[in-house]
Amino acid sequence: MCNCSGASNDPRFEKLDSLLDQNQQSRGKLISVLQETQSIFGYLPVQAIDRISRQLKIPSSEIYGVATFYGQFHLKPRGKHIIRICTGTACHVRGGGKILEILKKELGLDGGQLTTGDLLFTLEPVACIGACGMAPAMVVDEDVYGRLTPDQVPVILARYKEGEERVA
Repeated sequence: MCNCSGASNDPRFEKLDSLLDQNQQSRGKLISVLQETQSIFGYLPVQAIDRISRQLKIPSSEIYGVATFYGQFHLKPRGKHIIRICTGTACHVRGGGKILEILKKELGLDGGQLTTGDLLFTLEPVACIGACGMAPAMVVDEDVYGRLTPDQVPVILARYKEGEERVA
């Protein structure tokens, strides 16, 4: 069991330590260790990468190389709800840029920020979501919204915000 410094009272690190104990010096399992680590934390925090590096005896630079190569890994916290907004040609031509700007405004995102401070939403502009016939389109979690108009954006976001208020 790694009794590494930092975040020692965070139960997620206990789960990570257990995972690492099961994979001692298993360089070949790095991707699966990173996947499980991300499922524990929701992203790959620096402290977790340092722990993985020490326990599996893999340089942290190599771990960062893997984590930044694969799009499935995230080095920053992400929101509970992921909004993927299409920026492809069909969506752009049909007003997708305006939808993106309204999303940023409604979520209070500026200066390249993509995740809201309350970690409720992460905005991901993507090249295509495969719904060109419904342009402009976006996906929130698993829900697809097409033929969007600017006035629909606040209504759609409110559904997810209200769902959170009912849970709390």
